[in-house]
Amino acid sequence: MILKYDVIVIGGGHAGCEAACASANMGAKTCLVTMDMNKIAQMSCNPAIGGIAKGQIVREIDALGGQMGLVTDATSIQFRMLNVGKGPAVWSPRAQCDRGKFIWEWRRHIDETENLDVWQDQADELIVEDKKAVGVRTIWGIEIYAKCVVVTAGTFLNGLMHIGRKMVPGGRIAEPAVAHFTESITRHGVTAARMKTGTPVRIDKRSVHFEDLEEQPGEERPYQFSYMNKGGALKQLPCWTVNTNAEVHETLRSGLADSPLYNGQIQSIGPRYCPSIETKLVTFPDREKHPLFLEPEGEDTNEMYLNGFSSSLPMDVQIEALKKMPAFRDVKVYRPGYAIEYDFFDPTQLNHSLESKIIEGLFMAGQVNGTTGYEEAGGQGTLAGINAALKAGSETTFTPLILHRDEAYIGVLIDDLVTKGVDEPYRMFTSRAEYRILLRQDDADARLTEKAYELGIAKRDRYDWWMEKKQAIEEIETFCQNFAIKPRLINSALEVLGTTPLQFGCKLTDLVNRPQLDLLNLSEVIPPLKEVLNRPNNRREEITEAAEIRMKYKGYIERERLVAEKMHRLENIRISGKFNYEELQGLSTECRQKLDMIQPETLAQASRIPGVSPSDINVLLVLMGR
Repeated sequence: MILKYDVIVIGGGHAGCEAACASANMGAKTCLVTMDMNKIAQMSCNPAIGGIAKGQIVREIDALGGQMGLVTDATSIQFRMLNVGKGPAVWSPRAQCDRGKFIWEWRRHIDETENLDVWQDQADELIVEDKKAVGVRTIWGIEIYAKCVVVTAGTFLNGLMHIGRKMVPGGRIAEPAVAHFTESITRHGVTAARMKTGTPVRIDKRSVHFEDLEEQPGEERPYQFSYMNKGGALKQLPCWTVNTNAEVHETLRSGLADSPLYNGQIQSIGPRYCPSIETKLVTFPDREKHPLFLEPEGEDTNEMYLNGFSSSLPMDVQIEALKKMPAFRDVKVYRPGYAIEYDFFDPTQLNHSLESKIIEGLFMAGQVNGTTGYEEAGGQGTLAGINAALKAGSETTFTPLILHRDEAYIGVLIDDLVTKGVDEPYRMFTSRAEYRILLRQDDADARLTEKAYELGIAKRDRYDWWMEKKQAIEEIETFCQNFAIKPRLINSALEVLGTTPLQFGCKLTDLVNRPQLDLLNLSEVIPPLKEVLNRPNNRREEITEAAEIRMKYKGYIERERLVAEKMHRLENIRISGKFNYEELQGLSTECRQKLDMIQPETLAQASRIPGVSPSDINVLLVLMGR
């Protein structure tokens, strides 16, 4: 049996689902190949979307016409905005989701996407002809051909799970590993290696003593991820916090000899920023306690997730350690934590489009690129799906969608991967971005929606809403810039609001810039302002917040944009194919080796490669006559 498509997406995780929907929405006839169509977009670890910098990525996916934000809003059982005590550059949305409903909401989106077929099967071999990916062969002998193939296989490639000294092949608990697919790619010259990740114990909430936990409620304000604001209908549930103690630590240490992390069983590198509980004990031996977060898995289930208690220690050690905490003294678990090792491919072998430099038409996204996290996967999947569709629709060369570091966290993520590579599972943080004030969670639609509409992935309703919102923000800004404030009419109110009275008149925007004041409290004493804020028909809070941030941080935004524009000058200097780096004696040995290996597209990309110094960049500039 032979099937033919424009684009094939292998793997139905977060990267694969976004890639398949993006490709199909671009007009490409797309086939999503997944081992179990009832487990698509499975939250293999914590049942949550967003977090520090991750929430920004979800908003960017949404602004590009992706699905993750919409699915999250429809299945959210708690929402929090992180870092609100800091500046808006690092505000990050995060939502707990109903794990089961998340899957079926994603399934609904896929079922309703035109041009998208689902084939339940396991990819066994990448079909390559003349160094070009042309299809896949499945374990059932089905051949599916396409112009482009997107690999988003997650942790399934030669996946090996660990609990204590016991090892079981699998890509996820109770799901089989994919045994041969890696070799079908590496035989063509693509380099693969191994990484490790893990997941915590799952607990029966009926066995938990909640009186010994501290409740952590969500936000009262109805924040949402998607700019389309469909509204969520699920019951909002609290999370709970607890700390480990000395007895817990003693019990865990007793099992270290059987830990696959420390007995030589696992050789691959795990995530630095999401360590197992046993790693925390070894790394921080003087810490008397570590915080844990008990999170609901859904509206209608007793299953709970113990965030912070990732482990691959023997089952009995994990359970005994839990029982040393008063809240879990009678604990019952559904399953213990486990570690998993899997194959990934060196991302420096990719272009910024996420297409392989070695096998034409092969795109890769998600954990196969050495990343960790649903959001990082979804961002890569969106770009890979868009670019695969663009390439499939082009008769000759195509112009890919490339997001720069000042345009999106997705751009930072992909540039880091293809420029620097990975030596541990890559996780996004706000600190990885140079232009944080330009990459806020509130303005992803301002940065990306018009670009997405031009490409055809963002639909007309999304574009129209953004244009309406854009106009409303500009109206508020213009009003504040032009509205004159007289001291005698405002001073008494300013004193009540805890700020210095005016000596002279000023424009309203000058008051907005004061830290004690904002548009909402000023609107209570300035009726014309209130009228302007109430003018939009929907999402007034979102519009007001966006306008206020743009006014309060105008100077910072403009300064950062100037810095970004200077870097764009280097982005515009293309060096790909112009040098034989091994022959350039004016460069350091490390620089020559790195440039030869990565083959950067632009001078700006070259400047971000570890081991390439500013003096090396100056040498290249001189050689180019600049």
